[in-house]
Amino acid sequence: MKRALISVYEKDGIVEFAKSLVDLGWEIISTGGTAKVLMEEGLNIIEIEDVTKFPEILNGRVKTLNPYIHGGLLYKRDDESHVKTIEELKIGSIDMVVNNLYPFEETVKNEKSSQEDIIENIDIGGPSMIRAAAKNYKFVTVIVDPADYKKVLDELNANGQVSSETNKYLAGKVFNYTAYYDALIADYFNKLTRVKFPGKLTLPLNRVQELRYGENPHQEATLYQEPFVVAGSITSGKQLHGKQLSFNNYNDGNGALDILKEFDEPTVVAVKHTNPCGIGSGQTLAQAYKKAYECDKESIFGGIIAANREIDIDVAEMINSIFIEVVMAPSFTDEALDLLTKKKNIRLIQVDDINKNDYDYNIVDYKKILGGILIQDRNQALLNDDYEVVTEKQPTDEEMEDLMFAWKAAKNIKSNGVVLVKDKATIGIGVGEVNRFWATINAIARSGEKSKGSVAASDGFFPFSDSIEALAKAGVSVVIQPGGSIRDKEIIDKADKLGIAMVFTGMRHFKH
Repeated sequence: MKRALISVYEKDGIVEFAKSLVDLGWEIISTGGTAKVLMEEGLNIIEIEDVTKFPEILNGRVKTLNPYIHGGLLYKRDDESHVKTIEELKIGSIDMVVNNLYPFEETVKNEKSSQEDIIENIDIGGPSMIRAAAKNYKFVTVIVDPADYKKVLDELNANGQVSSETNKYLAGKVFNYTAYYDALIADYFNKLTRVKFPGKLTLPLNRVQELRYGENPHQEATLYQEPFVVAGSITSGKQLHGKQLSFNNYNDGNGALDILKEFDEPTVVAVKHTNPCGIGSGQTLAQAYKKAYECDKESIFGGIIAANREIDIDVAEMINSIFIEVVMAPSFTDEALDLLTKKKNIRLIQVDDINKNDYDYNIVDYKKILGGILIQDRNQALLNDDYEVVTEKQPTDEEMEDLMFAWKAAKNIKSNGVVLVKDKATIGIGVGEVNRFWATINAIARSGEKSKGSVAASDGFFPFSDSIEALAKAGVSVVIQPGGSIRDKEIIDKADKLGIAMVFTGMRHFKH
């Protein structure tokens, strides 16, 4: 007679599954709470102590770690020496394991959990048991996901056994499951011991959505989410309207939120292909939107908008006048929703705590390269305390406000990047160039006549004075840049000669 060992934390569907196994002639071995539930439903259960010939000890910490369990799981049914050993020791075969693990993840997420609670929810016997069964998948079926109950029963009813392909598939699920579980535990201990870059890296991620395609239609893509929700992120947002977000929507939306978090006053960020095509701040969100829109009225078409205040009807009407892919905001008024939802394809995302930027010390950025992953700290800093005006001319208070706005913008565009700003609005953005002069002249060209009286920010130093000459000719009055070039004196002298004020930050903000 076949025997199944059932011990599950998640009990949905387990009674029906166990009854079906019994109807097919299987014996059921069970433990603790699972055994109690099954017996209350009238099932005859072999309790674990009757198999192990040893009581549970240490408040249940040790109950399945036993040769009578692991021997029954691991022996090869086609190996004569294995079979002989099992027979001599009177170890019964265990042909199926149904198990899911202690709720470690849920315990960590619960703010009321103590460290002792968390440690006690590190499952030991369960992972050992399902890994043993999965290793011996040629002979043993192992189920960790209730979604697989039907598949297994269908095969048992049809063929009297589970196919080798299904057993192999279920074994693969086990090792993904235990790897994720262990990655959660490793992540917890890394945070507990403040280890930022562990010697062996594990990343606990949940697949939450299969995307229609990746950056391009011929690329498959999937969204994975970190287990502990980051406040104010696009993955934690609630979609109120529109079709499924695409790979590019998620990527661009993330970029828009990163920029938005730099600003406290009412601000709108418009993004296209992960770069801003307009950033504006104002006393009202309507003012901010107009500024962002007017920076580049063409590129915003088909782009993504992120706002750090509620979208009201005034802003909604402006958004509704052009084609926008995604709008993210902390909330929408009923009037705004009524208007915007008339468009079928626009996606509306409510992002609670949209301004929140509570990344702790070990939130890092990952970049995949062939053969490895590059990991670095998030670029959270904006300025060093020792930034200084290096020219004879001093910026006015108003210019300094625009300069800080421009520096925040330059920090968040692809390098090489140069931004022109006036009245807390980007008016020209030169982005992603291999030559800083090209970034400069592109920013100037896009700003047009607005460049007169504006300020400029560069994410890296100016290696030559040609960019300073171009900015002065365009009417730029102040420049902020990191400094650090061997030609810094030449650059400062040129700025003095042309009557431009210049601030050195001592900090660069390359973004690749």
